[in-house]
Amino acid sequence: MPFNSRRVLPRMGGRDPHEPHRSATPLELFFDLTFVIAFAVASSQLAHAIAEDHLVPGLIGFSFAMFAIIWAWINFTWLASAYDTDDWIFRVVTMIQMVGVLILAMGIEPMFHSVVEGKHVDNALMVLGYVVMRVALIFQWLRIARQDPARKHVALQYAGYLGVVQIGWVAVIFINTDVLTTFLIMAPLFLLEMATPVIAERRSKTPWHAHHIAERYGLLAIIALGECLVGAIETLRSIVALHGLSLEAALVGLGGTGLAFALWWVYFTLPNGEALHIRREKSFIFGYAHMVIFAAIAAAGAGLHVLAYYIDHEAHISAAAAVASVAIPVGIFKIALTWIYGTLTGFDRRNLMTTSVVVASAGLSVVLASAGMPVTVCLLMIVAGPAIVIVLDELAGRKWRTAALARLHSQNS
Repeated sequence: MPFNSRRVLPRMGGRDPHEPHRSATPLELFFDLTFVIAFAVASSQLAHAIAEDHLVPGLIGFSFAMFAIIWAWINFTWLASAYDTDDWIFRVVTMIQMVGVLILAMGIEPMFHSVVEGKHVDNALMVLGYVVMRVALIFQWLRIARQDPARKHVALQYAGYLGVVQIGWVAVIFINTDVLTTFLIMAPLFLLEMATPVIAERRSKTPWHAHHIAERYGLLAIIALGECLVGAIETLRSIVALHGLSLEAALVGLGGTGLAFALWWVYFTLPNGEALHIRREKSFIFGYAHMVIFAAIAAAGAGLHVLAYYIDHEAHISAAAAVASVAIPVGIFKIALTWIYGTLTGFDRRNLMTTSVVVASAGLSVVLASAGMPVTVCLLMIVAGPAIVIVLDELAGRKWRTAALARLHSQNS
C-alpha cells in the first residue's frame, strides 16, 4: 500500500490486485454485521407475508429490500477491495455507511407493510439510509479522484452517477401513487444503479482483488445462510412446543440445519477466487448474479419460517405452498450458482446434471406435499437434492475443478 511519510494519511492510490494473502479486514467483517440485521428483517417480513397469503406483494417487497441491501453491500465491497487504506478517515466513513445500513434496515418493515396494503411505497427510511451511505461513498470516490490521478475519470464518474441516481430516489419519496406506478417510476433508477459500474469502468478499471472479492462474497453468503439456521430453529421450536421432543422434531431439525449445511457446501465447491482472477472480464456477471444467490438463500430461510407458521397453524396457505416457499428458492439458488460457475469455467454436462437433480428434488417435494405427505418429509426431499450434489462432488469434483482451472490457465496463457 503506497504511503508518503510526509503525510499523516496513506494515499488512496489503489491496491495491488495481485497482492498475496489478501483477506477480509476486521473493519469489513464489522461492516457485514449490519447486514445480518437487514437480512433478518427482510426474511421475517417475507415469511409473514407468505403465511398470510400475500405472496405477490411479499415478493415485491422482498425483491426491493434485497436489491437495496445487497446493492449497498456491493457498492462498499468493490471500492474497499480496490482502495482500502484502513486509515482513520476510511474507518470513520465506513462506520457512517454502517449507520446508513442500520437506518435502511429500520425502513424495511414499513416498506413491506405499505406494499402489502397496496398503498404508496413507504420507502422514506430506506432512502434516508441510502442518503447517509451515499454521502459517505461519494466522499470516498472524490478522495480517490484527487489521490489516484490515473483513475480520476473513473472515480468522478462513480461519484457523479451515484449522486444523480440518489437525487432520483429522494424525488420518488414525494410521489404519492399506487404501488405498481411507483415501481414503474423506479425502474429507470434500478437500471441506472446497475449501469453505473459498467459505465464508470469502460475506459479504466479499478484495481480490485479477485481472491479478496471471492472471499467477501463467500462471507455474505454465510451471513445469508444464517437465516436458514434461524428458520430451522423456529420450525423446530414450533414442533417441540406443540408435540414435545419426537421423531417429527428430529426430522425437522435434520432437514432445516441440513439444508443450511448443504447450501454452504454446494456454494463453496469451486475456488471462485482463482477462477475470477483468470476471468476478470466476467466480474459483472459474478457480482450481479450473486444478488440472486444471496436473495435465494435469504428466501429459503424465510421459507423455513413459513413452515414454522404452518406447523403452528398460523399460516393461511396450503402445505404445498408452504413447502414451495423453501423448494423454489433452493432451485433458484442452484440455477444461479450454475450460471456463475459456468460463466467462469465453462458449462458442461456435470453442471447441468447437478442442477437438474436439485430442481427435480425441489419440485418433487411440492408434489408430495400436494399429495398429503407430511411437510417434514417434504423438507427432507428438498435437502436430498443438494446432498446428492455433494456426494457427486466428493467423488469426482476435485478432478473436475482441477481440469477446469487448468483449462482456464491454458486459455489465459
